[in-house]
Amino acid sequence: MNNSINTTRAQDSTNAIERLYITMRHLFNRGFYKPSGVSGAALRQSLLQLRPEIYGSIAEDKAELNGLIYVLERLPEGIEQCRFINLTSDEGYATSQFKPIIPPKRRRNCYRIDDEQMNIEITRGRSDIYDILTHLTFLFIESEKISARALIEDTDRTIRDWVKLEQAVQKDKLTQLEREVALIHAANILGRPFVEVMEVHQILATKTNPERFLKIIYWLGKLAIEEITTGDKRAITFSPMLRERLGHHIHGERWANTIKEVLGQKGLLQRPIHIISANMHSVMNSLFAKKALSKEFKEKESLEIYETLSLPKNDLLRNKVIALAKKNGMLAIDDVSGTNIDVQIFDLAKLGPDACCFNLPKDLPEAQKPLLFVMDYAFGEQAYETIDELLKPYVNKKGEEVFLNVSSISIMGKAGILEGGKGDIMIPNAHIFEGTADNYPFENELSKEDFEGNGLKVLQGTMVTVLGTSLQNKDVLQFFHESTWNVIGLEMEGVHYQKAIQSASKIRKSIRPDVQVRYAYYASDNPLETGSTLASGGLGTTGVKPTYLITDKILTQIFNS
Repeated sequence: MNNSINTTRAQDSTNAIERLYITMRHLFNRGFYKPSGVSGAALRQSLLQLRPEIYGSIAEDKAELNGLIYVLERLPEGIEQCRFINLTSDEGYATSQFKPIIPPKRRRNCYRIDDEQMNIEITRGRSDIYDILTHLTFLFIESEKISARALIEDTDRTIRDWVKLEQAVQKDKLTQLEREVALIHAANILGRPFVEVMEVHQILATKTNPERFLKIIYWLGKLAIEEITTGDKRAITFSPMLRERLGHHIHGERWANTIKEVLGQKGLLQRPIHIISANMHSVMNSLFAKKALSKEFKEKESLEIYETLSLPKNDLLRNKVIALAKKNGMLAIDDVSGTNIDVQIFDLAKLGPDACCFNLPKDLPEAQKPLLFVMDYAFGEQAYETIDELLKPYVNKKGEEVFLNVSSISIMGKAGILEGGKGDIMIPNAHIFEGTADNYPFENELSKEDFEGNGLKVLQGTMVTVLGTSLQNKDVLQFFHESTWNVIGLEMEGVHYQKAIQSASKIRKSIRPDVQVRYAYYASDNPLETGSTLASGGLGTTGVKPTYLITDKILTQIFNS
């Protein structure tokens, strides 16, 4: 009986996710919607039915504070003050006088056009739009909770707590006592204990905006109250150019062509290439950090060096590693295409004696010494766009097609784990696409045995590629975990990477059919455990060990291949 109930809940949640995406696609094609209108209500209803783990108490009357922090880190500062939000393509704002606002946890350019309007550039595909609309829907739900508590029932008047909060926000500077009084009023409006509200206030406070939390709550409530009392509706629009360009790989093609031009200019197109999707530090540090910092870290373990390099205030040490890397064949290609994906090229033919922590086979001919092509993380469907374009032949100035000599493709990323905790490792042997029966099995060069004995839990099985990590709830994930799919975790890019690799190697024949693939993920969260979702905070140094264990194993295999 219980299994039947759980299955039904999982099915209801899956249907809610599907309705969300169908509604979002419809609204995008339509070009606009009002959050307080019928379409906005459909999004809110589906999200409330789903009750994603990352949004905690979204379906309750009280405010959801951890979810609020998570969302605000991924949306531009000041968006809560804007009645009009416009999603655009790259339409030349970078050449204007507007200063880009970049959210701390999402690399996207946003522009405050005036007091009421925020423009958000979409250059990373549909996943970016889904991400933004989901977070905005959460904000609108929370703002309605605030207005419902702030307004006296059946009137246009507000309660005393709201009046006092408004007075505090309008002051230029608050004393500590005034701040605490304002937070007490805010806590009453939010339905949360004072101690929790104080903690969130401290998290969101900045030097230039110490009362940011109070202002966010005020503006969320103010715009929702004005919708009810004055009829001034909020609106979300999609620019005509965005609707026209989406899905045409404009940014991915520009990104890939720039890289191939650089490789062509340096005569590197024919060399064996090992593509690695990772961050912009772990491969470089694994290759050069121990040698570059031998004086600073005599007889120290590599892990201690990596943990030290990951700390914010160690720029001098990082610069020493970068300097050694550049002397030994590293070329950085900063992104100008709009993909927000930077690239590092490591020419292993230029490694000096005793400069690198790995060794190529002796007597390897110069023409066979490989390139390491390290690309920063893609986002959702953007993974398909970028890899698909990269693996296409390069057309040189003579009009000739030049095929890349791709030897391997390695993907290292963060993912949600379904059995274990932060920092544990997942080794997939297949990806399945959420909401469909699409599945992509593959021969992974990495195995569970490669990582055992390091004090971390290692799982091997199937990964689910989800449409958005913020839309997962326990019922859906529990079903995946307990079903015969043998799902060990969830992430957003695996299917898209593998789809591009398989089409290039098996159908288009633009790369070798036996190209080696490596996938490994380390756990950023466990969405099945309360208090362990992405909203509970980052990995900190917990992610250092699995990051470098995976990087080391990838590099060891490449150097020995």
